[in-house]
Amino acid sequence: MLYRKFGRTNEMVSVLGFGCMRLPVIDNDPTKIDAEKAIPMIRHAIDAGVNYIDTAYPYHGTGFNQGGASEPFVAKALKDGYRQKVNLATKLPTWLIKTRADMDRYLNEQLERLETDAIDFYLLHSLNHKVWPQLKEAGFKDFLEQAMKAGKIRYAGFSFHDQGELFKEIVDAYDWSFCQIQYNYLDEKFQAGTEGLAYAAKKGLGVVIMEPLRGGSLTKLPEPAKAVIDRAEVKRTPAEWALRWVWNHPEVSVVLSGMNNMDQVTENVRVAQEAAANSLTAKELASIEAVKRIFKEKVKVNCTGCAYCMPCPADINIPMCFSTYNDYWIFDGAPDAKFMYGAWSQMGAPASKCVECGKCESHCPQGLEIRKQLKNVVELFE
Repeated sequence: MLYRKFGRTNEMVSVLGFGCMRLPVIDNDPTKIDAEKAIPMIRHAIDAGVNYIDTAYPYHGTGFNQGGASEPFVAKALKDGYRQKVNLATKLPTWLIKTRADMDRYLNEQLERLETDAIDFYLLHSLNHKVWPQLKEAGFKDFLEQAMKAGKIRYAGFSFHDQGELFKEIVDAYDWSFCQIQYNYLDEKFQAGTEGLAYAAKKGLGVVIMEPLRGGSLTKLPEPAKAVIDRAEVKRTPAEWALRWVWNHPEVSVVLSGMNNMDQVTENVRVAQEAAANSLTAKELASIEAVKRIFKEKVKVNCTGCAYCMPCPADINIPMCFSTYNDYWIFDGAPDAKFMYGAWSQMGAPASKCVECGKCESHCPQGLEIRKQLKNVVELFE
């Protein structure tokens, strides 16, 4: 396993981090994590050198107003001495914060859920233009300082989902140790993007990368893109190409992967052993540029499948709507896209049941015009 210095903290973190947002589940129920599969996955990764485990208050839950199953599960997975081997990261549910006391209450609850005395890397979750003013007014600086002084957290950071200018403002607003941003070869100019990555690194922050495979989309290449990588001198899977591209950036500290089966863990651990910065050749980078152009020509909705828009009051599975919609276009009108859309609609509601309440858009980290895009889904599939 390769390790990189985590900003100004002087901590050394594994280049691969285990993201606990997309763990295997039972009966497609996100609240029922399949512990028999997931615990061996996490422990195998740790045994192989992974020392960064990432979770959050709502992960593997049914919504954003209550704690999900991920944090308590992580506590179980890190028993038997594994907690001492890793840096544990989790996040304050910022959208639920109204007062200074709320911050203490949620942190204390998370410490109990994680069965730990201290959280190594604590993030203010999903900062954007709506929650940022509320956190400033509620006194986030005092909260973080007091939490570190009390030994409840070791380092303070934030995750980000908004535009680049706000990202720089937030970086400059506090003496952060690290930040977490979305970054992959399709999102160089999206949200913080390459410019934000460089800005944070220059300021001495460790940089954690989320969505390196764009919710799994970059593992499903259209045929013209597959042909490009098949012609490359070095043979790699689509996932490996995408991960290696992110790791090629020296400003990146750790890349989170939401692995949901042991094969993915094994592959990612193998790749992480070779993922040195600036290790891709000019020819290899040119291959990725060619794949990028093909993808961008086909993707219709830039949804990562994070499910922040859920649950929908009308019971529409919004991420699945967009996933099948994109699949139809990316894979040249694949007939199974319509079949899958029909199947998912029967388990919930079709996109045509949208009441245009806008709740989904208020939570979308990508700022998608979800209501407008759902109408496009209806036009194609219904």
